Amino acid sequence: IEDVMTGKVSVSEMQNVDINDLLGREEVQLDMLAISKKLTDKVILVTGAGGSIGSEICRQVMPFQPRKLLLLGHGENSIYNISMELQEKYSKLTEFYPIIADIQDRERIFDIVKQYRPEVIYHAAAHKHVPLMEFNPREAVKNNVFGTKNVAESADTFGVKNFVMVSTDK
Repeated sequence: IEDVMTGKVSVSEMQNVDINDLLGREEVQLDMLAISKKLTDKVILVTGAGGSIGSEICRQVMPFQPRKLLLLGHGENSIYNISMELQEKYSKLTEFYPIIADIQDRERIFDIVKQYRPEVIYHAAAHKHVPLMEFNPREAVKNNVFGTKNVAESADTFGVKNFVMVSTDK
Protein backbone atom coordinates (compact mmCIF):
# COMPACT_ATOMS: atom_id res chain seq x y z
CA ILE A 1 0.00 0.00 0.00
CA GLU A 2 2.87 2.34 0.83
CA ASP A 3 4.44 1.73 -2.59
CA VAL A 4 1.15 2.59 -4.31
CA MET A 5 0.74 5.72 -2.17
CA THR A 6 4.27 6.93 -2.87
CA GLY A 7 4.06 6.14 -6.59
CA LYS A 8 6.69 3.36 -6.65
CA VAL A 9 4.03 0.95 -7.93
CA SER A 10 0.94 1.84 -9.91
CA VAL A 11 -2.39 0.17 -9.44
CA SER A 12 -2.21 -1.07 -13.04
CA GLU A 13 0.94 -3.07 -12.16
CA MET A 14 -0.88 -4.99 -9.46
CA GLN A 15 -2.32 -8.35 -10.38
CA ASN A 16 -4.55 -10.94 -8.81
CA VAL A 17 -2.80 -13.66 -6.88
CA ASP A 18 -3.61 -17.18 -7.99
CA ILE A 19 -3.88 -19.64 -5.12
CA ASN A 20 -1.37 -21.91 -6.89
CA ASP A 21 1.24 -19.13 -6.72
CA LEU A 22 1.21 -19.50 -2.94
CA LEU A 23 1.93 -23.24 -2.92
CA GLY A 24 5.61 -23.00 -3.79
CA ARG A 25 5.27 -26.20 -5.81
CA GLU A 26 3.29 -27.64 -8.69
CA GLU A 27 -0.40 -28.21 -8.00
CA VAL A 28 -1.23 -31.87 -7.43
CA GLN A 29 -3.69 -33.18 -9.96
CA LEU A 30 -6.07 -35.65 -8.35
CA ASP A 31 -7.18 -38.80 -10.17
CA MET A 32 -10.88 -38.18 -9.70
CA LEU A 33 -11.88 -41.45 -11.40
CA ALA A 34 -9.73 -43.50 -9.01
CA ILE A 35 -11.09 -41.58 -6.01
CA SER A 36 -14.63 -42.08 -7.24
CA LYS A 37 -14.11 -45.84 -7.53
CA LYS A 38 -12.96 -45.97 -3.91
CA LEU A 39 -15.77 -43.83 -2.47
CA THR A 40 -18.91 -43.95 -4.61
CA ASP A 41 -21.61 -46.21 -3.16
CA LYS A 42 -19.26 -47.34 -0.37
CA VAL A 43 -19.56 -47.40 3.42
CA ILE A 44 -17.11 -44.87 4.82
CA LEU A 45 -16.11 -44.32 8.45
CA VAL A 46 -14.50 -41.05 9.52
CA THR A 47 -13.08 -40.99 13.04
CA GLY A 48 -12.79 -37.56 14.55
CA ALA A 49 -15.61 -36.53 12.22
CA GLY A 50 -16.53 -33.57 14.39
CA GLY A 51 -13.05 -32.07 14.40
CA SER A 52 -11.64 -29.51 12.02
CA ILE A 53 -9.91 -32.06 9.79
CA GLY A 54 -12.45 -34.87 10.13
CA SER A 55 -15.42 -32.65 9.31
CA GLU A 56 -13.65 -31.34 6.22
CA ILE A 57 -12.92 -34.90 5.11
CA CYS A 58 -16.65 -35.60 5.42
CA ARG A 59 -17.46 -32.58 3.26
CA GLN A 60 -14.86 -33.59 0.67
CA VAL A 61 -16.17 -37.17 0.51
CA MET A 62 -19.80 -36.21 -0.09
CA PRO A 63 -19.59 -35.26 -3.79
CA PHE A 64 -18.62 -38.91 -4.43
CA GLN A 65 -21.96 -40.09 -3.04
CA PRO A 66 -21.02 -42.78 -0.55
CA ARG A 67 -23.81 -45.18 0.38
CA LYS A 68 -23.27 -44.64 4.11
CA LEU A 69 -21.14 -42.18 6.03
CA LEU A 70 -20.31 -43.07 9.63
CA LEU A 71 -19.49 -39.93 11.60
CA LEU A 72 -17.56 -41.09 14.65
CA GLY A 73 -16.44 -38.84 17.46
CA HIS A 74 -16.66 -38.45 21.19
CA GLY A 75 -17.92 -34.86 21.18
CA GLU A 76 -21.71 -34.84 21.11
CA ASN A 77 -22.06 -31.26 19.82
CA SER A 78 -19.47 -31.53 17.08
CA ILE A 79 -20.88 -34.80 15.74
CA TYR A 80 -24.39 -33.38 15.87
CA ASN A 81 -23.30 -30.25 13.97
CA ILE A 82 -21.52 -32.04 11.11
CA SER A 83 -24.31 -34.61 10.92
CA MET A 84 -26.97 -31.90 10.58
CA GLU A 85 -24.91 -29.95 8.06
CA LEU A 86 -24.41 -32.97 5.80
CA GLN A 87 -27.97 -34.28 6.15
CA GLU A 88 -29.34 -30.90 5.03
CA LYS A 89 -27.32 -31.04 1.82
CA TYR A 90 -27.05 -34.74 1.03
CA SER A 91 -29.75 -36.76 2.81
CA LYS A 92 -31.23 -38.02 -0.47
CA LEU A 93 -27.91 -39.46 -1.58
CA THR A 94 -26.31 -40.92 1.53
CA GLU A 95 -27.32 -42.48 4.85
CA PHE A 96 -25.64 -40.81 7.81
CA TYR A 97 -24.82 -42.49 11.10
CA PRO A 98 -23.66 -40.14 13.87
CA ILE A 99 -21.76 -42.36 16.30
CA ILE A 100 -20.60 -41.20 19.70
CA ALA A 101 -17.59 -43.29 20.67
CA ASP A 102 -14.08 -42.93 21.97
CA ILE A 103 -11.30 -44.56 19.95
CA GLN A 104 -9.65 -45.54 23.22
CA ASP A 105 -12.56 -47.92 23.84
CA ARG A 106 -11.23 -50.93 21.95
CA GLU A 107 -14.34 -53.09 22.35
CA ARG A 108 -16.65 -50.30 21.14
CA ILE A 109 -14.48 -49.57 18.08
CA PHE A 110 -14.35 -53.25 17.15
CA ASP A 111 -18.15 -53.50 17.57
CA ILE A 112 -18.71 -50.51 15.29
CA VAL A 113 -16.44 -51.81 12.54
CA LYS A 114 -17.97 -55.26 12.83
CA GLN A 115 -21.54 -53.89 12.71
CA TYR A 116 -21.18 -51.40 9.83
CA ARG A 117 -18.38 -53.05 7.82
CA PRO A 118 -16.85 -49.88 6.36
CA GLU A 119 -14.93 -50.27 3.14
CA VAL A 120 -12.92 -47.12 3.81
CA ILE A 121 -11.77 -45.61 7.10
CA TYR A 122 -10.38 -42.09 7.36
CA HIS A 123 -8.77 -41.92 10.78
CA ALA A 124 -8.65 -38.28 11.87
CA ALA A 125 -9.35 -38.66 15.60
CA ALA A 126 -6.42 -37.30 17.57
CA HIS A 127 -5.31 -34.79 20.14
CA LYS A 128 -3.57 -32.16 18.04
CA HIS A 129 -2.63 -29.23 20.28
CA VAL A 130 1.04 -29.94 20.86
CA PRO A 131 1.80 -27.67 23.85
CA LEU A 132 -1.30 -28.91 25.69
CA MET A 133 -0.44 -32.53 24.93
CA GLU A 134 3.17 -32.04 26.01
CA PHE A 135 1.70 -31.03 29.36
CA ASN A 136 -0.53 -34.16 29.27
CA PRO A 137 1.62 -36.82 27.59
CA ARG A 138 -0.22 -39.76 29.12
CA GLU A 139 -3.51 -38.63 27.52
CA ALA A 140 -1.78 -37.96 24.21
CA VAL A 141 -0.35 -41.47 24.11
CA LYS A 142 -3.63 -43.10 25.19
CA ASN A 143 -5.54 -41.35 22.44
CA ASN A 144 -3.09 -40.86 19.59
CA VAL A 145 -1.19 -44.13 19.96
CA PHE A 146 -3.50 -46.66 21.56
CA GLY A 147 -6.67 -45.19 20.04
CA THR A 148 -5.08 -45.30 16.59
CA LYS A 149 -3.95 -48.87 17.25
CA ASN A 150 -7.55 -49.82 18.10
CA VAL A 151 -8.91 -48.34 14.89
CA ALA A 152 -6.15 -49.85 12.73
CA GLU A 153 -6.45 -53.31 14.28
CA SER A 154 -10.24 -53.29 13.93
CA ALA A 155 -9.80 -52.39 10.27
CA ASP A 156 -7.41 -55.29 9.82
CA THR A 157 -9.59 -57.75 11.75
CA PHE A 158 -12.68 -56.99 9.68
CA GLY A 159 -10.99 -56.65 6.30
CA VAL A 160 -11.39 -52.93 5.66
CA LYS A 161 -10.02 -52.40 2.16
CA ASN A 162 -8.74 -48.84 2.56
CA PHE A 163 -7.40 -47.25 5.74
CA VAL A 164 -6.20 -43.66 5.58
CA MET A 165 -4.24 -42.36 8.56
CA VAL A 166 -4.65 -38.61 8.56
CA SER A 167 -1.61 -36.84 9.91
CA THR A 168 -0.71 -33.19 10.25
CA ASP A 169 2.34 -31.30 11.32
CA LYS A 170 0.99 -31.70 14.85
